[in-house]
Amino acid sequence: MAKEIIFTPKAPKAVGPYVQAIKSNGMVYCSGQLGINVESGNLAEGVEAQAHCSMKNLGAVLEAAGSSYKNVVKTLIFLTDMSDFAAVNKIYESYFEGDFPARSCVQVAKLPLGGLVEIECVAEG
Repeated sequence: MAKEIIFTPKAPKAVGPYVQAIKSNGMVYCSGQLGINVESGNLAEGVEAQAHCSMKNLGAVLEAAGSSYKNVVKTLIFLTDMSDFAAVNKIYESYFEGDFPARSCVQVAKLPLGGLVEIECVAEG
């Protein structure tokens, strides 16, 4: 069982002792992506902009692993305020065509760097 560490400069570097993703046995396990704007290196302004950045960052990591949104089988969304669910949901769904992956969405007390949303996924590689 070989595992490959995935890294791309098109997504933010990990903010802790972890990697952007691991590819193993034909699957890609993406770490949670905060809503960091890659160009500025800072969190985007507001939950909607952060949700877009989170999804774009996930897309960049998936691409680096030879995968894409169409291969995502499971996602997990972390929100600091569940009242943002509808806004994040609308943005999230715009990144998928056809069938959606399985998903969980939870409210958390706090996210790293003061983020408002973080999204992780598992995809076929």
